[in-house]
Amino acid sequence: MKRMIRFTALSLIGFVLIIYSCKKETSGALNNNTVNVNKPHSVAIYLTDDQTPVFDSVFIDLRKLEVKVEDDSLGNDGWVNLNIRPGVYNILRLRNGLDTLFATGTLPNARVQKIRLTLGTQNSVMKNGQSFPLNVHDNDREVVANLEAGNFEVIPPDQVLFWIDFDASHSIQTDNSGSGNNNGYRLKSHIRIFSRSNSGRIEGKVLPAAADALVMAINGTDTTMAVPDDDDGEFKIVGLNAGTYKVFVDGRNNYNDTTINNVIVRNREDTHLPAITLHQ
Repeated sequence: MKRMIRFTALSLIGFVLIIYSCKKETSGALNNNTVNVNKPHSVAIYLTDDQTPVFDSVFIDLRKLEVKVEDDSLGNDGWVNLNIRPGVYNILRLRNGLDTLFATGTLPNARVQKIRLTLGTQNSVMKNGQSFPLNVHDNDREVVANLEAGNFEVIPPDQVLFWIDFDASHSIQTDNSGSGNNNGYRLKSHIRIFSRSNSGRIEGKVLPAAADALVMAINGTDTTMAVPDDDDGEFKIVGLNAGTYKVFVDGRNNYNDTTINNVIVRNREDTHLPAITLHQ
């Protein structure tokens, strides 16, 4: 499989607050060393995407990222603004394990509670070669997410990092709020935060390309989707919780579907599936 590629771009950030005993210390996610969360830490956050087969492109206007830390000495209720490069990003390019460095920075401590992402107004989608506006209602301009213990990992000596999955497939709705019957689409952002050390991955290949297949990893009510590469049919689904999955391959263009049961996902590991060939 192709290795994960990190494009130079934005910046995002995050840690998590973990209380260890009565001393505010936390176990690093990549090792068993106890680290001091009260000292400054550098952070790095990467952006990836859970795909949608509906659109050719999804352009998201990312403007600001903040992280909330537990520190009574800070103003602004503990929110710290991070350095990012604001701009419009086609998140559908971040597929099959690809990601982009979205944010970096330094926090006064690692007692992180939340992240807050602010969106701009220049959002749109491409469908069948046609552009449609992607409207963001005022109450959806800020996307807030809690950070929990399994969301992050610690890299010695003092760096925290995690990944944000901007779930395009669940974030876009038809928007009929205007006066016409076809007013474009609405963006109501769904994001998922994960770390590589506290999640696993499923990868494989689907043939032939003419099947235009979709791959879904299903665990209970949770479904994560991948769109195989056009050239070689390879796919990779990242950020999966450890567990037993059903992998459903949706064949299109008159190709039959197929299902692989009992696919085991373990933290920090890639689960490799044999090549899947669909038939008409």
